[in-house]
Amino acid sequence: MIERDFDIPFVSKLALQEKQVQQNYRPIIAVHKWFARRPGTLFRSLVLSEFAKTPLSESYYKSHDLKGISIADPFMGGGIPLIEANRLGCDVLGFDINPMAYWIVRQEIEHLDLDKYKKSSIDIKTGLEKKIGDFYKTTCKICSSPEAYVKYFLWVTIQACDNCKKENDLFPGYLIAEDVRHPKNVLVCPKCGELCEVIDLKNLGKCSGCSALLVLDGPAKRSKCSCRYCGKEIKFPDAKKGPPRQRMFAIEYYCTQCKAAHKGRFFKKPDHKDLLNYKKSEKLLKEITPKFIPSEHIPRGDETDRLLRWGYKYYKEMFNARQLLSLELTGRLIHQEKDIRIKNALATNMSDLLRYQNMLCRYDSMALKSLDIFSVHGFPVGLIQCESNFIGLANEKNVIGSGGWINITTKYLKAKQYCDNPFEIIQSKGHKVQVPILNEWIGDYRNGTKPPSKRNVRIECKNAMKLNLPKGKLDAVFTDPPYFGNVQYAELMDFCYVWLRKLITDDPAFKAISTRNEFELTENDQMGRGIEHFADGLSKVFQRMKEALKVGAPFVFTYHHNDIEAYLPIAVALLDANLVISASIPCPAEMGGSIHINGTGSSVVDTVFVCRTTGIVSKKLISDYAQDIAEMVMLDVSKLRSGEIKPTQGDVRCIIYGHLIRLAVWNLKKVWDLNSPTSEKINIVKSKIESFGGLTGIQELLSESFERLQSWKASETHTEYGEISGSIRF
Repeated sequence: MIERDFDIPFVSKLALQEKQVQQNYRPIIAVHKWFARRPGTLFRSLVLSEFAKTPLSESYYKSHDLKGISIADPFMGGGIPLIEANRLGCDVLGFDINPMAYWIVRQEIEHLDLDKYKKSSIDIKTGLEKKIGDFYKTTCKICSSPEAYVKYFLWVTIQACDNCKKENDLFPGYLIAEDVRHPKNVLVCPKCGELCEVIDLKNLGKCSGCSALLVLDGPAKRSKCSCRYCGKEIKFPDAKKGPPRQRMFAIEYYCTQCKAAHKGRFFKKPDHKDLLNYKKSEKLLKEITPKFIPSEHIPRGDETDRLLRWGYKYYKEMFNARQLLSLELTGRLIHQEKDIRIKNALATNMSDLLRYQNMLCRYDSMALKSLDIFSVHGFPVGLIQCESNFIGLANEKNVIGSGGWINITTKYLKAKQYCDNPFEIIQSKGHKVQVPILNEWIGDYRNGTKPPSKRNVRIECKNAMKLNLPKGKLDAVFTDPPYFGNVQYAELMDFCYVWLRKLITDDPAFKAISTRNEFELTENDQMGRGIEHFADGLSKVFQRMKEALKVGAPFVFTYHHNDIEAYLPIAVALLDANLVISASIPCPAEMGGSIHINGTGSSVVDTVFVCRTTGIVSKKLISDYAQDIAEMVMLDVSKLRSGEIKPTQGDVRCIIYGHLIRLAVWNLKKVWDLNSPTSEKINIVKSKIESFGGLTGIQELLSESFERLQSWKASETHTEYGEISGSIRF
């Protein structure tokens, strides 16, 4: 049982390591971008804790075949729980209301002929090189070779002054590359646009081209810029002027002839040929009738309103002409593929490529690479844009740069190879070592056996509130449900969906013009969805899944949020479904350095809620006293520290929330009225939590010495989850 056998220190260490570079530990996530994926190590550990016969530390690195065990996920998102269960041999059922989530998980689990895929992906690269390869070549400044390859084109937003009508560059700053991965700092001259290399940012000197003084700060600040010609104020964004316009001002390139003797990167100001190449791509785009470029409007939304404020009206306006041409030609090549699974894989590649091939990408001046549009969970409209080489670059050993077709297909191939031969990673003498887990695999079937091995896999695009599953058949539910008030994933995924549905014409899930759905379980101001909508939806799903579970089987989900209000619907849904929380277990789930949460005070620790209709729980874990709850929190902190986690105050807050919700459900289960209004149920849970002392009461007990909390060690007198002695049956 999870309550008894889940090893917090062991799993915390694994999860923390995985979340630093998740793609190395779970390459399968490279099939396509999804958001906030939980650690695969966590869900592998949860399944094994419930169904393996040996301690987790022994079973984790061994091969398993849990054939006949049926596991479902009603909110599959990026598919981590299902992938881990499928890998362990379980029958899996996955559902999601979002067509992109459904599609991504399907592509992750579907078996693929890798030799065919590799050939087809290379054929597309070759086809693109013939048609658009010259658009990504430039002349080397050092050796004058015309065969240097562009890695990135840098563009600056321009806007005409309303007074003098002259165009202005909206530079927020002139530093484009820092002296971290390049020997010197690279600045743009504000007068002539030449790129100048500088050693000391406190002593910039003069431009090597025109002798003008170099400066760091640009004229565009806080949505304002003084016209360089007449001095009048220019305000931006201005939706009336249409989508932003840009001017190419810099190139980072790669010269194979000079690279061996050259230190650092290659930068240049665009020359006449570079500008002419872009003009040619514009001309070619105008000469063709597009078949795979979407024409959909951008609808209003919590996330998309930013695009509308900047004057974007159509999704296709977020791309420049060269990108649109390249995407159209790629779509045509993919459309010719006869093998449906290969075609779907290639279409998925093109969809994933979109996040790097648009004019909202930014250039990381320190890492010297393109940041994809979803590096923050939103639509970041910046003043400097980065256009990546569409085809991509590679030498005999490595892929060079980011954001090209080669990059995406190389990662995809590794992802599907991992499906055939999964592994775990262990730390040995300071090095990461891959440990093959022989005889495990991910997929709906596997070649190499006669007949091919098959598994039961059911992946559907469905509203989990309306599922009709057989009663009492599931052995477990493992899921990562939506978080109230979270990022509007549907609004973001529409960016890919409107393109992908041009290639996927025979799947009913792609008939709708948008992935948005009125039944999504997220807060959304534009659609009038609040906390009651969230609670009602969760309740319906939890009730349906409880009915589908065998008696006493686990319903397990991860959750964290900064606000206790977001936890109240969780308690309501569990009480409505007559599920009891038998354990609330902390485990790392996010990477602290993630751009979207870094510096926000958010927790990187999830609570894993283990729930059942019947079972046992230790008496010492059931208490109404704040001091006892504080002791439970300290025990959790100690276990996380044993797993090399250093919990922050935000993490401790989420651990407190987990225990408060667990105890609220325990205390309310016998007096709960399913038919009460949702608003009343939420208030009942809130009142019960406050009766324990609430967050403030527990924090006061802990805040006397946060350092003491950090160093506190569990004594032998403290009770583990699932201890049989002194237990209560429910």
